[in-house]
Amino acid sequence: MLTSLSLASSFGFGDRLGLATPGHIAAVKGTKFAPLFAQQSVRENARTGRTPQQVMDDAKRAVEASKWDSAWGADADHLKTVDDIPPFIQAGYTFFTVDPGEHVDNGADTDSLEMLKQKIASLNWDELAALYLSGDGDQTWGRFEAESLMRAAVKYSKAIGHAVTMFKRLSDLKEAFDFEVSVDETDSPTAPLEHFFITNELTRKGVKFTSLAPRFIGRFEKGVDYIGDLNALDIELSKHAAVTAHFGTYKLSLHSGSDKFSVYPLVAKHWGERIHVKTAGTSYLEALRVLAKHEPDLFLKIYSLGRKHYENDKKTYHVSAELSKLPQTNDLPSLLEDFHAREVLHVTFGSALGKFGAELKAALLKHETAYYEGLRTHFEKHLSLLKP
Repeated sequence: MLTSLSLASSFGFGDRLGLATPGHIAAVKGTKFAPLFAQQSVRENARTGRTPQQVMDDAKRAVEASKWDSAWGADADHLKTVDDIPPFIQAGYTFFTVDPGEHVDNGADTDSLEMLKQKIASLNWDELAALYLSGDGDQTWGRFEAESLMRAAVKYSKAIGHAVTMFKRLSDLKEAFDFEVSVDETDSPTAPLEHFFITNELTRKGVKFTSLAPRFIGRFEKGVDYIGDLNALDIELSKHAAVTAHFGTYKLSLHSGSDKFSVYPLVAKHWGERIHVKTAGTSYLEALRVLAKHEPDLFLKIYSLGRKHYENDKKTYHVSAELSKLPQTNDLPSLLEDFHAREVLHVTFGSALGKFGAELKAALLKHETAYYEGLRTHFEKHLSLLKP
């Protein structure tokens, strides 16, 4: 049944080709996770040439064919403007991820005090000071001083205001839905104290949100494992988890969640079942793995095109692959294990589908058993590491 999922453990399966859902169903069946089988952002739809309705229809066909009879959701991902919302409403989506990242003031982390005072003039400083500077002691996530409050307020107040606007518009159009606020695609991490500020401000402004996606320390790049100090991340996550537990009304959302195998045990340790994990391009990479094994000529054409388009296509992603570090090898499947090749292939999917989309889909239908088995194995690894 297509429905909102509320605080249940959930897992988003992005499918850029419209063919992956049978493999997703095989992986999630029998687990504690409520799946989101339809999940696509406006950015991804623009690159794949699909509409919200087409994404939904592809997922529904697979769900009906498999006779899936449990709850599942559909995520309108990374919505940035109120005009992004209606097509997803019309298609029946149940989960709406709002991305106010363009309204985050990343300069607030390093602004001078004089600049902060100029920027704070547009906000109700007296009200904020009364709310956040009168605490009786440090919490796990820290305690505001005047300067740290100014930085948090300047950094996130406009983004919070935009999220409120998006929530109100959604509420006008739909009665029941899951609402997620995502600030993960920003230049600087969300400190635990800032996490508290965002949550408290959203709550007192009447936003009922199901999940929140902060920007954590380290690098959560597309299609590869975590890059950074896991011990430092563990400590930081414990503080973020304390904020989540303090409010008790929403779950943690991990974006760029695919292939973060070293991080999953930490997420499970700190949040238990109050988690949502979002994946997208890793299903496309599993499709390319099938080509590397069974249709090498087509794979090589896609790989060559990816190398040509990478520098341009990477501009809207947080990735650090370098073309000069791509391995020289005739073992094509091994490229799907290489950091640089994975990122190059991942972010150039739009260019690849624009030129080779019909060939790619035909090849996957020809080798659908291998594709579904690869997806099942890949996502079972994800899900098994997320057990609390």
